Amino acid sequence: AAGAAVLGWRLHRAAGVRIDATAPRAAPGVTVVSRLGVGPLRLSAPCAVVWAAADDRRAGFGYGTLPGHPARGEEAFVVERDDSGAVWFEVRAFSRPDRWFMRAAGPAGRAFQRGYAWWLGRTLRRLCARPNPPA
Repeated sequence: AAGAAVLGWRLHRAAGVRIDATAPRAAPGVTVVSRLGVGPLRLSAPCAVVWAAADDRRAGFGYGTLPGHPARGEEAFVVERDDSGAVWFEVRAFSRPDRWFMRAAGPAGRAFQRGYAWWLGRTLRRLCARPNPPA
């Protein structure tokens, strides 16, 4: 369930992010624009999926930023089941500021990224705790 939520954009949408993707599921070559915020404070973050994985132990994808994204780099969202059956969610990001407001934000920009990863983890836990999560 966690892997399907990540690969099908459900996780991001449930976290309050508007997602416009060229496919219903993350796969190499799919472009996605994440939009966060409201009105003139809405940030658009265009990316291209560069890899995706979906097997019995691991599901997720990684994407690289495209021009117009506030940062320049890559981010991955992966759900993995270990040998004991425990499920882990990892967000890994490598980036640097690419727009003036991200540079001006300094350490607050990094804090926002960490908070966003934490929020995704909390949202995924909530989605998977439901007995029959909606599609």
